[in-house]
Amino acid sequence: MRWFDKALAFALAFGVAACGERAKLPEKAGWGPHPVLTMPNQTLLPTIDVARAVGWKPGETPEAAPGLKVAAFARGLDHPRWIYVLPNGDVLVAETNAPAKPDDWKGVTGYVARRLMTVGGSETGHSANRITLLRDTDGDGVADTRSVFASGLHSPFGMALVGDSFYVADTDAVLRFRYHQGDARLSGAGEKIADLPAGTRNHHWTKNLIASRDGSRLYVTVGSNSNAAENGMAAEQGRASIWEIDPATGAHRIFASGLRNPNGLGWRGNTLWVAVNERDELGSDLVPDYMTSVRDGEFYGWPYSYFGRHVDARVAPQRPDLVARAIAPDYALGAHTASLGLAFSDGAKLGPDYASGVFIGQHGSWNRDPPAGYQVVFVPFAGGKPEGEPRQVLGGFLTADHAARGRPVGVAIDKRGALLVADDVGNTIWRVTRD
Repeated sequence: MRWFDKALAFALAFGVAACGERAKLPEKAGWGPHPVLTMPNQTLLPTIDVARAVGWKPGETPEAAPGLKVAAFARGLDHPRWIYVLPNGDVLVAETNAPAKPDDWKGVTGYVARRLMTVGGSETGHSANRITLLRDTDGDGVADTRSVFASGLHSPFGMALVGDSFYVADTDAVLRFRYHQGDARLSGAGEKIADLPAGTRNHHWTKNLIASRDGSRLYVTVGSNSNAAENGMAAEQGRASIWEIDPATGAHRIFASGLRNPNGLGWRGNTLWVAVNERDELGSDLVPDYMTSVRDGEFYGWPYSYFGRHVDARVAPQRPDLVARAIAPDYALGAHTASLGLAFSDGAKLGPDYASGVFIGQHGSWNRDPPAGYQVVFVPFAGGKPEGEPRQVLGGFLTADHAARGRPVGVAIDKRGALLVADDVGNTIWRVTRD
């Protein structure tokens, strides 16, 4: 057994929390277009501070920013991760969790990692594998009708409607179904458009998608198969990238690469934006997650470098040729915040403070002491770019003793201009409105 395996096994056996090192910078130092990037701080044990999942007590809700209020749109869901709003106002929720991936859990390290994720509520070993339709028929801000929109899926995540074609990104394929406005359920098994990288490791399993403005192309996020290429680059074929897929033929190409774990997607004009989870185990202050505009054919660093050309010395062999062309992202979102959800405020009716910008759902850290994330923030935009300090929209997900009442994932704007937030630990969709 390697020393690292032994160290992690010891940590688990003796219930060590917050082992390793501690952040030296305030969390805000890791935000913005020019975050503070310290020297890497690797330790014998990786920093572990896992917020155990406890859920919400009756009557509890997250804490909304001044001028806003929050209420439950739907409770009692089964690990809701992603949200999609249909043109008629119906809200779709992917109730989903990790697929079986036995090679990702091999050895003591894998066992410990799985235990930690279970404690934190990230991966429970069960997936509902369905998309649920929520409908608010009386307009009171609470879903009063709930039905199964699609079932028998394989860890579904991203969704997109183009005309009468409804696309779903399972963990291993993009599927197409026929949809007509008002349908409460999709029929049939769906037509496979394209296979996606998966397999028995499938480390970052969530696949999101968005359609091009004219509907002729799909853009699909495919996360890396490791933290920092520790399994070799052969295991990363087609990963850590955004694919462009032609839905008419299933043909695909790599649109952008070097993105460790891209998730949320959104259009600002004709520019595609993405939220990305960066790498772990370089210390509590490294590496900031980020959002960035995505340029066709460009490389964003992973695994060889981060935030532009800052080399990750753990990766071998190195690729200085790729590091030399690595693009620095537009805006850092804090180290280890697990920024997943992304929704532009177009159509939001939350007041002038939220008129132009983007909402980000931050699932929360495990590799930072003290914890970071566990919130929904708003980043203002000006001139097509993020500008200014982030504002917390929803907080209160983490208790004073580091227990997780909930963990935000997907965010979306509903047809009436409210912000919807998927909480996969609280099993709730929250709805934020103007107070």
